Order: sequence, then C-alpha cells, then structure tokens
Amino acid sequence: MKSEQLKGLLSLGELGESQSFEFKARYSPESAGKQVCAFLNSGGGYLVCGVDVLGRIGTADIERNLMQGISPQAFVSFETQKVEGKSVLVIEVPSGKDVPYSFKNDIYVRRGETTEKADIATIRDMVFRRQAEPERWERRFSDALIGEDLDEVHLRSVVAAIRESGRYPLRGDRNDSLILEDLSGAKYGKLTNAGDVLFCKNTARRYPQVQLKAVRFTGDKTDALIQDLQHFYGPAMQVLEDVYAFIVRNIPVRAHFSTGSLARKDVPLYPLQAIREGLVNALVHRDYAGFSGGISVHIYPRRMEIWNSGEFPAGITAENLKTGHISILRNPDIAHVFYLRGLMEKMGRGSRLIQKLCAEQGLPSPEWRSEAGIGVTLTLYAPEATPEATPEATPEATPEATPEVKKLLQQLKGDMSRREMQSVLGLKDPDHFRDAYINPALQFGWIEMTEPQSPRSPVQRYRLTLLGKNLVSK
Repeated sequence: MKSEQLKGLLSLGELGESQSFEFKARYSPESAGKQVCAFLNSGGGYLVCGVDVLGRIGTADIERNLMQGISPQAFVSFETQKVEGKSVLVIEVPSGKDVPYSFKNDIYVRRGETTEKADIATIRDMVFRRQAEPERWERRFSDALIGEDLDEVHLRSVVAAIRESGRYPLRGDRNDSLILEDLSGAKYGKLTNAGDVLFCKNTARRYPQVQLKAVRFTGDKTDALIQDLQHFYGPAMQVLEDVYAFIVRNIPVRAHFSTGSLARKDVPLYPLQAIREGLVNALVHRDYAGFSGGISVHIYPRRMEIWNSGEFPAGITAENLKTGHISILRNPDIAHVFYLRGLMEKMGRGSRLIQKLCAEQGLPSPEWRSEAGIGVTLTLYAPEATPEATPEATPEATPEATPEVKKLLQQLKGDMSRREMQSVLGLKDPDHFRDAYINPALQFGWIEMTEPQSPRSPVQRYRLTLLGKNLVSK
C-alpha cells in the first residue's frame, strides 16, 4: 500500500510531503528509534510500520523498549490500526520541546525524505536555541511541598493504572520523589508546576487559574437563568472525572429505537467520547501561566461550549484541526502523564475523532474558535431538528444503570477481558453480553477500554472509570 493511501486511511491530512511521514514495511526497533528521535528534533511526524509480532509482545512492550533508548524523556503516542486486514503500528511524534534528543546516545535529524545523524553545527544550533528559550511554566518550581500538599491517594491510583498498562517503568513502589521525577512532576526533590497541577490537592490556592467552572443554562444565551453551577478543584485527572459526571448529569437525552426492536434506548445528546476528548484537550493544551486563565464548560439547550485560556499554538488553525495535524504540545509533561494513564491517545487527530463521533450521531460539525487574548472554544451543536429529544426530562440525576450493568460494575475488578467478565457473570452469548452489559456501561462512561483506539484489539480489556467506581460505592 502506498503512503498516500495510508495517510488517507489514518486521516493524517497534509503532512508536508515526506518530511513528516515515514512508512516502513516492517517494524525494526533500531530503525524506529532513529526515526522517532529525528522527528522529535525536526518538528514532529508520523512513523507507520507493518507489524507481525503484536500478538506475541504487544504494543505496550514495543513502546516501552523503544522509548528507553530516547533521551531526554519525550511524549510519543503508539497505536495499532487495521489496514486491509493487516496490523500497522502508528507512532505519532510531536515536535519536541527539549531538543536535542538522542537515541542510544546518537542525535538524529530529518532532512527531507531521509533521517541522518546530526553534525556538530546542527547540534550546537539546537543547544543554543534551547538555551535562549524561556523555561516552560510546567517545568518551573512550585511552592507546593511533597510532604504537605501531595494527594498521595490520587498519586497511588495513577501509578497503579500506569503500571497495569505496562507503558512506562517507574522506579520504586513507595518513594514519592522518585515516582514524581519519573513522571516529570518533580526535580531535585521539589515539585514542579506540572506535578502541582497533576497530583496536589490544593493547587488553586497557589494558582487560581487551575479551577474549572461548569454551568448549565436554561436558555441559549449567557444571560439565561442558571440551572446548575459547580466549580472544580484538585488534581487534573480527578477534575476531568468530576466535570465529566456533571456534563453527563446535565445534557439531555434522545430516545432511540433500534431496527427490529421495541425497546427504547436513551442516548445522550452529544457523544460522550467526544466530550471526554474535548475536556482532555482543554486540560492538556491550555495556557496555565496567566492568573486570569481557566477552563469553563457551558451547557445550553442547543449547544455545549468547552473553553480554555490561551490561543492555538503557532502552526495550528481551525482548518487543520479538521484534517489532522502534527501535534504541537504546550504542556508535554502534563500531556505525557495523561497519555500514560490512558486518557489521551490521538494527539494530532483528536479533533478528527470528535468530528467523526458527531457525524455518526447525526450532529452538525463541531467548531473550534481561537481568539487573541481570550482563548480557544470548542462548540458541540445539537441536531437541527430533534423531535425525539426529551429536554423536559431534565437529567438532574446520574442515568440509572440497568440491573445487567450493575452486575457488571460490581464484578469488574482491575483490568478484565470480555471473556473473563462473561465467565465471572456466568454468561455465554457474546453478542448479548456486548449489547446488554458492555455497550451501555461504555456509553455512560462507567467503564473504559484499555485500548480505546482499537476497539477490536485482541488484547482489549476493560476497567472501571472513577464515575463507575463512585456508582459502585453508592
């Protein structure tokens, strides 16, 4: 298959000829490591490899082994895709923020269609450019103290999830300083701003801009009456789960009847996976530096807006968000932890995923707007005509789980495969199990996939989300 066809199938958009796209018929750890290093040093890109070993060693093992050779630590995304019945490994490499990067102590760069070792002059130029740039906000030291401000329970839950994924080796089991340094949340035994945002319980006292405000309005204008209002604080991933629960509680549902079935199924007005993607993007890509910044979610009867402070990074526009682009990360350390936790997968193609999900649900195309001095707003629109919508049944409470889903949530321990869950529940029909148990639990965000971008992956497993854990505890 030609690289142009792969670009189209993977929705990679215009990538600047072959400067930022490389296709290999077969995966090789040595070759892939050099390519990833070169992309990190040369503005980012995509490496697509034919793979015939995933069933034996898995994507997580490939990722861990390859990234151990990259220095300094970098955020690189790995996922598998099926193309003409064959597995391909898509390695998505953003533009590196900490150049020069090396692979096994050699520095590589991209020059047109080729990858080559950097010469002395190129290395000297990269070092000078890095020294001239101001230190990123997330890398600066925070006033937070590991012994007093760290949310140890939350840190342990994140570490447990990362260990289960097998993506990244962490030093020690109980040494908070070592773990935080491995996750770029601390250096020299002191918390960075990234560590503060990700793992501390009272960050808003030091940085009021980290708060997230969510509002539900009764009308479609900002001067309409407020029906529900909440402010969210705390570790960023905890905030993600809490505001997601707020949105699920507050968006209307539509009645849906499947062909050949009289059973009614209530479907949220907006795709829940698109909502999660939009929230993750806001938390990861926003500008944290300004005290007047923040994130807000506004829910109106006919639309929903997710706003975050900061403008599009240079090179990103509303148009290339629609076609896919090489990711430009404002906060790569924060993004990396979200990725290791399994909350962020497609970096430069998340906007494509949001559009695809909205189209599949019959919604108008979402819109992104970047305004100087204001920030970036993602707007999801309700259908043009929704006679089946039920806004009068305002969802003041979390959607009620069916008896089947309740059984599933109670029995789901750690990461489990479909067969393991079926066995525990004593069920034999896989189609019925998917329709009555797995799909409703996924739809309302009570469980999540360990391989969300490859739903049919042979190594697919499922686990409770924080929302699901809260439901079980109640």
